[in-house]
Amino acid sequence: MPLFGRRAARGAENQPAAPPTPSSATAPAPSSNPTATRYVMKQRLFALGEDFDIKDEHNRPVFHVNGKALRARDTLLFEDTSGHELYRIQEKVARIRDTMNIYRGNQVAAAIHKAVITPMRERFDINVPGRGDYTAQGNILDHEYRIEKGGRPAAEVSMKWFRVRDTYGVEVAPGEDPLLMLAVTVGIDMLAHD
Repeated sequence: MPLFGRRAARGAENQPAAPPTPSSATAPAPSSNPTATRYVMKQRLFALGEDFDIKDEHNRPVFHVNGKALRARDTLLFEDTSGHELYRIQEKVARIRDTMNIYRGNQVAAAIHKAVITPMRERFDINVPGRGDYTAQGNILDHEYRIEKGGRPAAEVSMKWFRVRDTYGVEVAPGEDPLLMLAVTVGIDMLAHD
């Protein structure tokens, strides 16, 4: 069920999907919440040495992720469109299993911990210093989950908004740091496929 008030019409799931056109293939359906912002992500592109752009719902690049190999560590740099580093995920040589940190400068901006694993649902706990605790819960491997803070939505992740394979969307609630929420989804994806 979509987080910000969008529901598919009953019976629509039984209708054949129209073939994607070049302009609609990667653009998500418009959000019914005008204050939420949607971003387009590519599944499993978070690899060493690979760069990719994070685009907004209008298919414009808004952030860049730079995959680097720095000595014995895999690093993803989350940059603005001018190339300034805002966040970093850096795999430690001997990191604690099921934990990943996101850095802003030399400070931990978020710590992601794999909490509960069941066959169809997983839960991750996210601690953001100064902002409190968040929880991501749902079908993580299929990119159908929510990130909440104190029971209120912070972000929703879904592949259902797209017709293109290996593409998913992240809708970030107003008041949340969009790039941090996007970095958290990348960290969760990396932990889920570890």
